Amino acid sequence: MRILHISAAPAKFPLSFLCSHRSSAVLCAISTREAPLLGPQQLFSIVCGFCSIMSSAQDTAFEAEKDLEKRSSSSIGSSQEPQIRENSEIEKTVWRKMDWHIIPIVAMFYFLSFLDRTNIGNARVAGLQKDLKMTNHEYSIALTVTYVPYIFAELPSNLVLKAVGPNLLLPTLLTLWGIVTTLQGVVTTYGGLLACRFFLGLFEGGVFPGLVLYLSYFYPRYKMNSRVAAFFASASLSGAFSGILAYGIIHMEGVGGRPGYSWIFILEGLFTFLFGLSAYFTLPRSVDKAAFLNVEEKEYVNAKLLEDNGYQTETGFSAREIIEAFKLPQIWILAPAFFMSGSILYAMAYFAPSIISGLGYSPADTQLMSVPPFAVASVVAMAAAFISERYRCRGVVSTVSMIFCAIGFAMFLGSKSTHVQYGSLFFSITGAYTAAPTASAWNAVNIAPETRRATVIAIGFVLTNSGGILSTWLLGSLSPAPRYTNGTITLLVFSVASGALCVANIFYLLAQNIRKAKTRQSIHREEEKAGLGDRSAWFIYNL
Repeated sequence: MRILHISAAPAKFPLSFLCSHRSSAVLCAISTREAPLLGPQQLFSIVCGFCSIMSSAQDTAFEAEKDLEKRSSSSIGSSQEPQIRENSEIEKTVWRKMDWHIIPIVAMFYFLSFLDRTNIGNARVAGLQKDLKMTNHEYSIALTVTYVPYIFAELPSNLVLKAVGPNLLLPTLLTLWGIVTTLQGVVTTYGGLLACRFFLGLFEGGVFPGLVLYLSYFYPRYKMNSRVAAFFASASLSGAFSGILAYGIIHMEGVGGRPGYSWIFILEGLFTFLFGLSAYFTLPRSVDKAAFLNVEEKEYVNAKLLEDNGYQTETGFSAREIIEAFKLPQIWILAPAFFMSGSILYAMAYFAPSIISGLGYSPADTQLMSVPPFAVASVVAMAAAFISERYRCRGVVSTVSMIFCAIGFAMFLGSKSTHVQYGSLFFSITGAYTAAPTASAWNAVNIAPETRRATVIAIGFVLTNSGGILSTWLLGSLSPAPRYTNGTITLLVFSVASGALCVANIFYLLAQNIRKAKTRQSIHREEEKAGLGDRSAWFIYNL
């Protein structure tokens, strides 16, 4: 088996290596005069080739780490580090148990979060804006009001979650925003709607970063992406189900003397409230509190988690780690990308029904036609998660997702055909809903210990949701329907810029891994300063 040896010297990455790598044959074809015109299969091979090369590089880093461990002194086997007893039977069953008991609950949390926050788009098409006599400007304000408390709640809620426990905070937030969602169905004034949107944002603010942090308590980094994608896929599913539910619910027009759109809020809010109550009894606080794991399985998972975090332990709240989080270069490389991808994501989430309605569909047909793009997005997001986890190439997947967005927005701008414009949504929505979970997992898995990771996750989502504020205006009052020209041009530029920043972060992390590989060759692990977290030479960044 050919092994890529990480080195700072460019000679370690010769073209002959690329040509000999079975997944990179297309890359070599590109470098020759015999290169054929690229079709979809060749493009897919290129993506997998890059992913496989990066996987090889990281595999070598991990192999080097294992080799160094074998040559280390007995102090490495001290009580500071776990002795993981590999057990294939435990390996097969423990993650399956975790997935069965945790992922469905987490996915439902985020499904309801996205459903209750974005169903206002379906209600708008069904008559909400007309009944409350809102202008487009006022509608944009109503969406913006949601994000102000949402953003401010994200960072402190993650720190509170770490202190009081996710088994208490997350169900409480879910129950409270279920009540607020239900109340949206009985408001009769614009002021009442603004109040509901404010408290909805306040209670939902800590959910997404909280869920990502929560999963990091149970899964090592290399298993995180598919789990984050699994629950984030529920966001795109919520877009699909929201259309189906709205199509059925709006036929309740006049029931109880209420308009059909009000029942969208009432029924979906009541379900959220009931699920929140049940979550108090089903959401485990930690691995040690997971009743579905036996003692041996708990020890195995805890050892894996400790090993994955670079053997750097942390107990309790640490103000120093919060400060350290703000010093990480990779966070600020991706910061603009989080903002821009957030604008893209929420523009599609809130305005897809309005865009489809502008293509000439009736309100009822609009609800149904919004289903297919979101359904496709959920499938692609899961497939992308498998690829990014299999090859450890989250950066490449994030970049390709942004290319999908750019293709979609270019199609929408460049064509006057309603069929092409509708088809463009399959690209833009799929790209947006694939990039978000991949970039979120990429952000989370490259940080340790817990407080630093919690802070970084929250930073990412503050920026993402700040982009959500911009989206409420880009496709709202600042860009008239049905063409949304100014907004679409802006989102196209954002897609290209976000992809470029992802590429920049890939190269930065690769350079850091090369530097760490050199450090590991010069010192033993026990000689390294304690408490470095992700700065440890034994902490390998995922690319």
